[in-house]
Amino acid sequence: MAITIRIFHRLVQEHDADVSYQMVRRYVADRKPEILAASGKAAVEAFVPQTHLPGHEAEVDFGDVTVRLAGELVTCYLFSLRMSYSGKAVHRVFASCGQEAFFEGHVHALRTLGGVPRSKIRYDNLKSAVAQVLGLNRARVETDRWIAFRSHFNIESFYCRPGIEGAHEKGGVEGMIGYFRRNHFTPVPEVESLAELNELVDQWDLHDGHRRIGSRPRTVDEYFAVEQPLLMPLPQEPFETGRLFTPRVDRYSQIAVRTNRYSVPTRLIGKRVRVVLHASHLVVYDKNVEVARHERLIAKGSCRLDLDHYLEALIRKPGAFPGATALEQARSAGKFTPVHDGPRPAKSTASGTAPGH
Repeated sequence: MAITIRIFHRLVQEHDADVSYQMVRRYVADRKPEILAASGKAAVEAFVPQTHLPGHEAEVDFGDVTVRLAGELVTCYLFSLRMSYSGKAVHRVFASCGQEAFFEGHVHALRTLGGVPRSKIRYDNLKSAVAQVLGLNRARVETDRWIAFRSHFNIESFYCRPGIEGAHEKGGVEGMIGYFRRNHFTPVPEVESLAELNELVDQWDLHDGHRRIGSRPRTVDEYFAVEQPLLMPLPQEPFETGRLFTPRVDRYSQIAVRTNRYSVPTRLIGKRVRVVLHASHLVVYDKNVEVARHERLIAKGSCRLDLDHYLEALIRKPGAFPGATALEQARSAGKFTPVHDGPRPAKSTASGTAPGH
């Protein structure tokens, strides 16, 4: 890893290269065994051809993608679940690659496919699923929420060997992510929201079903038509993929969730609220009543404020209105309406009452 970091820094600092660390890491991972083999220090590993039964196996992975989101260039994360027999793949883009995205990606993919693979799904050692790798064998200590999730969907997990040695064990999905990135994220897509982007992703997935992989005589969708009826049925009950938090509302009418802050109505200052954090948004509840909903922030240490949450306080403190952070965010997002710019309450007189009272 240290060598990869040094290569990345030299490319950026000495050659002004427009590359990401992930790109350099993947290149080094691919080239290292080739260089060792060419030098005679390591033998080229033999690969054994595999036959995948229809409806039995799938592979899952994340890949980073660059998106121009609301005018800002950001890195997002592409979830991919690929059926091993047909090559049918389902994708979803998230603001993070945390456990919420890992779960939501599965739910979306399995619903789109209409069932669950009968045998196993292959994974690398994502922290969302694996709490501890026990040596170099297949034994893993899984996270509690992942055990609950895969038990709910009757998923049998298969973990690849750590590091480069295990990369070929789920080469289908890794190749799929590369294909999807090259064909649909070059040039960089420009969207206003992740919801808009995922609508495009759904269309791209439909289009990719019409292609043929390699020298195969039939399309992806034609092969998937064979295996779709063989998938196990989905559970009838939903699974809550979001993560629960119970922060206290501070005097600025904000709550801290992970590394970011979000506004709630000012009447909740000092109270604890219940927050369900999803991969791309979060919902705030006072008891069982929804009181706020925000798109999840991508950059760490940021805040997202809703001007409507501060209207009650601004009526009492009209002088705070011109410099309010929530006002600037509303203007930048195009959400500043004539209602927000309505008549201001009259300022108090020296006696402490408004004119006419």
